[in-house]
Amino acid sequence: MITVSNLEKSFGNNRVLDYIDIRFPAGKISGLVGRNGAGKTTLFHCIAGIESYSGKIFSDRPKHKNYLGYLTTSPYMISRITGREYIQFIANARGQNIDNIESKNIFSLPLERYGEHYSTGMKKKLALTAMLMLRNEYYLFDEPFSGVDLDSNIIIKAIIRKLKVLGKTVIISSHIYNTLTEVCDSIHLLDKGKIAQSVTSDDFNLLESMLEGDTVDELIDRLDLR
Repeated sequence: MITVSNLEKSFGNNRVLDYIDIRFPAGKISGLVGRNGAGKTTLFHCIAGIESYSGKIFSDRPKHKNYLGYLTTSPYMISRITGREYIQFIANARGQNIDNIESKNIFSLPLERYGEHYSTGMKKKLALTAMLMLRNEYYLFDEPFSGVDLDSNIIIKAIIRKLKVLGKTVIISSHIYNTLTEVCDSIHLLDKGKIAQSVTSDDFNLLESMLEGDTVDELIDRLDLR
């Protein structure tokens, strides 16, 4: 469980997160949806301890950052280290040992290849693999389905569902609503730095209708398609 209370984050005069209150329960998959720039990644950075903020973030474990895995939108990989060295580096940073790396390489990544030869999708799959090899209780997935192939998307969805079964706290962000409805138990709309709406799976269609409104039809009409 992760609870965010009265959280505010500004960059200069630009308030990105506007006093957010939200609870992410264990054993559930929570989704964050919003337009680009709505504050989803900034909220993740605050939860992960990357950004400073005002307000409180607490969990059912002290120092939750020591038990948190964070898959960023575009994972960074040093060009002159191999995939294997990347995994070992991540494990060493957390003071953990990883055995049987080969058998856990479920995406069949070229672990002896340098990072400079990894595509964007391969880097994301490597970062996910390393994150899953660690002992975590909390998982942040920022746009996990973006930039990876169809087969990998199917595997990622299965992984996320397995984490739920294991009682983990899972939070996924996306600006594409349909990617969340397939796996989430609840979805929260982040708009202009505020939680504008929260719905459970029974009401996903209602939120989708609210997001679309009349805007889509109006835009298409302007094309004057014939």
